[in-house]
Amino acid sequence: MKWIIPLGLILIVASLGSALYYMMKDRGNSSRMVHSLMLRIGLSIALFVGILLAHYFGYIESTGIRVGVN
Repeated sequence: MKWIIPLGLILIVASLGSALYYMMKDRGNSSRMVHSLMLRIGLSIALFVGILLAHYFGYIESTGIRVGVN
């Protein structure tokens, strides 16, 4: 899990960068920017669900500030 989460974040940022590139290059004449943004949304949802499942199955543990403890 230590390399899956950063890899997912890198893929999300790369997809966002490609959408920016297509927006500047195509000037609205193609739908490549929209496809890149749809890919970014799909990757973000997959990463979020993957983190939830990894926590549920015990592959990662929550740490940090405890909620509701005085």
